[in-house]
Order: sequence, then C-alpha cells, then structure tokens
Amino acid sequence: MPNAAPPPPYYDPVIFHNMLDGIDRKRCLVATYFVEDRVAGENFLDHFSLIQSIALEGSTGTWEKVEEETADVRARLSGKLVGYYEIPSPETDTKRAVIQLAFPIDAWEPNVPMMLLSIAGNCFAYSPRLRLLDIAVPDDLLAKFSGPRFGVPGIREMMGIPDRPLSLHIIKPKMGMTPESTAGQVYQTCLGGVDMVKDDEMCSDVYNCAFEDRLRAVLAAIARAASQTGKKPIYFVSITDEVDKIVPKALRAIELGANGLLLTYSAGLSALRVLTSHPDINVPVLLHASHMIAAQPRIAWPVFAKLCRLCGADLMLTPTYWSSIPMVSLEEGIRTAQVKLAPWQHIRPTWPMPCAGVYPGLTEILVREYGTDIVIPAGGGMLGHPMGYAAGAKAWQQAIAVVMSGRALKEAARDYPELNAAVEKWGIPERPRTHWLRADPRFHPNTTRGG
Repeated sequence: MPNAAPPPPYYDPVIFHNMLDGIDRKRCLVATYFVEDRVAGENFLDHFSLIQSIALEGSTGTWEKVEEETADVRARLSGKLVGYYEIPSPETDTKRAVIQLAFPIDAWEPNVPMMLLSIAGNCFAYSPRLRLLDIAVPDDLLAKFSGPRFGVPGIREMMGIPDRPLSLHIIKPKMGMTPESTAGQVYQTCLGGVDMVKDDEMCSDVYNCAFEDRLRAVLAAIARAASQTGKKPIYFVSITDEVDKIVPKALRAIELGANGLLLTYSAGLSALRVLTSHPDINVPVLLHASHMIAAQPRIAWPVFAKLCRLCGADLMLTPTYWSSIPMVSLEEGIRTAQVKLAPWQHIRPTWPMPCAGVYPGLTEILVREYGTDIVIPAGGGMLGHPMGYAAGAKAWQQAIAVVMSGRALKEAARDYPELNAAVEKWGIPERPRTHWLRADPRFHPNTTRGG
C-alpha cells in the first residue's frame, strides 16, 4: 500500500512537544492554570485532549480543523503546553493538574484586550474548575509598558514620607452627599492628619453633586485644613466614566488642581493604560478593584495585580483576610501585595491597599503581613470613631506611629485618647498562631515577637 499514511496523533506535537526551558521566553507569555476535569462515573479521562482544546481556543484553533490553519500558522501562533503537573486524585473520574501554556505575543503585541482573550477568554468554557493562577510577561512585551508613573517611590517623594504606611479616608456614604457635605467630611479628617482621601468607587455625577463642584469644594477644604496643619493630603477624585470621557475628565480635574485620580476596574485595563500613559496626566492614579470580585473564582488576585501594575496603577486596593468582605485566602491576599512590590525590571512597584472593614486595632497585623509600603484605606473604621471624624483620622496616625516604634498597640493606646477610644470600640484582634515544628505544644518555641 504505497499511499498509506500513519494515523494522526492524538496530540499535536506543535502544542505538546515543548518545555518551559525550550521556548523563546522573550516572545511568549506563560500563563499558569489550575484545571480539574471530571466526568462522573467515567474511569478513563483524556486530560491532554482537554488541554489541547484550551490551548487552541486561546490562539488559532476551533473544534474542527480548517485548511487555512496551516502548520506554519499553528507553529507560530498557537498556544503550547510547556508544563503539566498532575495533582493526584483519589477519584478515578477526576483529573487535576497545574498546567502552563505559552502564548506567542506575535498574535497581539502589545494589545491588552487581545492578550486577555488569549489567557482569560473562552478557555473558561472548557472546564468549570479552570482558574488562571499566574502570568509571566516576556521581556519583549514588558518593554512596551511603562507601568506606574509614580508608584511607591514617587508617591513617597511627592508626600515627603519616606518609610511608614499611609492612611486614607474613604468618603462615605458611597453616594448622595452634596459637594459641601463632602468637603466638610474631608476637612475634618485632614485636621486629624490623614495622608490621603478618595471618593468612594460608587461616587459619580448625580443630581446633587456634579464632578467639578465636588472637586472644587474638596480642594478648598484641603487647602483650608492645610493652612492649619501644614499638611496637604492627596485627593483621588473619581473619573470613572464612558471610555471616551475618561481622559478629558482627567485633564479637566488636573486643570482644576486635582493631585490624584480614581478609576475603577469596570472601565477596563485598556482605559487604565491609556490614562496612565497620557503625557499630560501627571498625577497618581488609584485603581479600584470593583469588578475583579466577580472574576475571583476564575482569576487569582495576583494576576490582577500584575495586569494593573503593568497598565500603570500607582495604587490598587488589595484583598485581606481581615476584611469585612472576605474574598481570598490569607496567602492569596498577602501574595497579591507581594506581586505589587516585587522587583520587575523597569516597572515601578504599586502600593498595596489592604482594605474593607479595617480599623486601627488591625494596624500591627497589616504591617507585619504586608510590610510598611502599604496604604490603609478606612471608611467606617475612621468615620465611625466615637469622638468624631478628626479623631478617627488621628487614631489611625497614632496606630501607625505606635506600630512603627515597635510598641504593642494594647499598652500604647492608653497614651493616646483617640487611639484608645478606637481600641475600646473595635478592639485589637489576636492573630492566630499555627505551630508546624513540633507535635507537643509543651515544646513550642516562644515566637511571640519573632517570626
């Protein structure tokens, strides 16, 4: 049979005959996923078949081969499996693994929306238990991004605060305040020494509070307080809007004297990148996580941290285990902050902001988990202080100073009426300790002040 041909392979060598060490790391983005494949009652599961579909869905392929998808096109543009790490499962009808797929950036460099289609698009339809855990951005792609204009070092220099955590007042309620009532609240927290102020992410142009009127009123309140305290906080005014209005709104805010801008993730990563790359937008940009919460079961927060840092966020809200809105594990929350601060070639570090329901008694835990390069945002945990708004802001400054001095909050609080009142109202939680080294608690080392 001279015309006979061998049967086609189950797994395309172009997709599967790869290793992390063998691909062009400067031209491929590597995405790491957890995937679980389960078919109830089925004892034979072809996990690689599922992975092949995922790799092609994020690149060149569809469920049926077409002539135009040539071997050259697939070799140059298709996703490729570069790592497969099986997690043993006791169930015979279930396969679990951590996998790594390399996506050539030739397909979309440096288009952020198109990049997201590859790494976090239709692939989620292939498994109800697929989660994007991490991305590794190649050098050739990273070079096309500027990252934060200010980041941690720039904002420290701008504020003249070299080494401590920063406090931030979240204006509350979320909406409904007039420009005058907003300014009155900000004036009080500024008298209390707050470092930063931001609109709530839900704040927008409404019937009783136009954007420009609110900005003028708040800036006037900050200036009035600064004449008494000598300190001028950064005010992050919300400019979230339709994509074609964001940059004009930002430019108008800066023209009126704004020294900070707030954008929510619902506007999109591309909008963030366009905003932070604009040559005339020379103030820090705070990115609010907003819609990331909905995607959290499918996309790990450290991935969001990398993407937002890449696209220029100077500050970004960060989930914490100690939140009133618990979203992630202790480790994933802390890792999110670590990814924002880790060295990343020319990309400046982004400020982590452990947030939601925090209060002064949490300061030591937050500093020991996240470090001193953090901004701690508080709404109710500042404005709900029994002695008023100024005292609430002052209590945060006192808590930060106490922790930075190495003193225990519980004992030191007695020296500060505002901090003491906050502690009496909200308390100081004791962080649980898990002992890993020895089975018998009688032999545990005393690590209270250590690791």
